[in-house]
Amino acid sequence: MNELILELTEINPREFFGEQNANIELLKKYFPKLKIVARGNKIIVFGDEEMLEEFDKRVDMLVTHFGKYNKLDQNSIERILTSDDLGALEEPEGKGGDVLVHGVNGRLIRPQTANQRKLIDLMKKNDMVFAIGPAGTGKTYTGVALAVKALKEKQVKRIILTRPAVEAGENLGFLPGDLKEKLDPYMQPLYDALRDMIPPEKLASFIENGIIQIAPLAFMRGRTLDNAFVILDEAQNTTHAQMKMFLTRMGKNAKFMITGDPGQIDLPRRVISGLKEALLVLGNVKGIGVVYLDDKDVIRHRLVKDIIEAYKKIEHDGGQ
Repeated sequence: MNELILELTEINPREFFGEQNANIELLKKYFPKLKIVARGNKIIVFGDEEMLEEFDKRVDMLVTHFGKYNKLDQNSIERILTSDDLGALEEPEGKGGDVLVHGVNGRLIRPQTANQRKLIDLMKKNDMVFAIGPAGTGKTYTGVALAVKALKEKQVKRIILTRPAVEAGENLGFLPGDLKEKLDPYMQPLYDALRDMIPPEKLASFIENGIIQIAPLAFMRGRTLDNAFVILDEAQNTTHAQMKMFLTRMGKNAKFMITGDPGQIDLPRRVISGLKEALLVLGNVKGIGVVYLDDKDVIRHRLVKDIIEAYKKIEHDGGQ
């Protein structure tokens, strides 16, 4: 009797096996001549060699499906176990044709507003896009979704997310803890978006292996970023030198997205924002797209729109 051992990496075996190993029980039903045992993150199978090869192929299809949709239900399993063509198994999206990513627990991540759709369209047509708008308009979240989509579809080999850690000073030297502990508070919005889109085990593996890198802007110096989807977040807090340094890191087969809100600059007075300058200098360069989001695109709590509007009025009135 032959033995096959399948090890599940980067996915949660409990979710893959199902409640009380329900998915494993379904596999047993479709492969009655095999002895199937689920143990830890492994599936151990005994049986005829030809049958084991078929089982291996079907489980590989199930893993691929789980990797894309982050869920596995009875209907999906039965379709995959009885179909000859994985390509024909794509879930009909109907109105969901604009879905960017199937997030954790099957959550559908899609653009919520016309300007977010414009951002996606510009990213398809250009290798570099500036997404400008106030807090809560989904600039960063949509950008991270586009990056995860590109990684899943193997359009890029890695995702690089960066932002100027201006609130702490770029050197971060006086903060307690190791480097990761120092950086995490400033990178938290990027982690939050990723956690919505990639299961914890897979995300941890991607970060550990450098497939997803999250670092302050200072760490980009001297690098050439190729085969990557790169997002510079909070770009309004870059200086002239930082912005120029970042934009010239672009390598082959790279997608660059720069997000920022010119109304929330935390730089010292009389220091020109690298984002504002870049928009003036690069606005008409072919291959660079610019999309402006506004308070109509705010997708946080309904009060956020009113807060933005109230502050806008004060700022326009010069604080009077």
